[in-house]
Formats: sequence, C-alpha cells, structure tokens
Amino acid sequence: MLLAELKLSVGLKNPARSALEAFAAAAYWQSVLSLEQVRQLLDLESSWEAKEVLSKLGSWPAMEIEDFREDMAILDSLRASA
Repeated sequence: MLLAELKLSVGLKNPARSALEAFAAAAYWQSVLSLEQVRQLLDLESSWEAKEVLSKLGSWPAMEIEDFREDMAILDSLRASA
C-alpha cells in the first residue's frame, strides 16, 4: 500500500502528528514496523491505541494474500463439512 492510498486526513491542529501516523501506518502495512514499534514511535501507552490509529488509516488489520487464501481454505472446508 502506498502512502497516497492511506486514508490520510491531515488535521489543521497537528499536521506533524498526522504525517507521523501516516508514516507509521505505511511502514506497518509494508511490514517494516511491527505493532510494538508503531506503538513506540507514536508514543502510545497500549497496543490497542496503536491498532486504533492503524485502523483509522486503513492499515489494521493487515492481511497478506497468503492470510486471505488460508482463511478461504478454512471457509471452504467448513462449507464442505456442513
């Protein structure tokens, strides 16, 4: 996901914070930063707060194509057994 693809809304009150959050979200999406690193970078007290920021910017939950394929295989097996 490119930075331009994030749902970035730069606030007039704190554009520097908005830019930092956008950077963190883009880095998390590209697997450059872990959730804990995002939490530390943004100086948040909990991983829940980090997840909230990432969710707001469209980077949480991060799902790779393999995760999607695995989920679809599980659903297919559940449907077959029903």
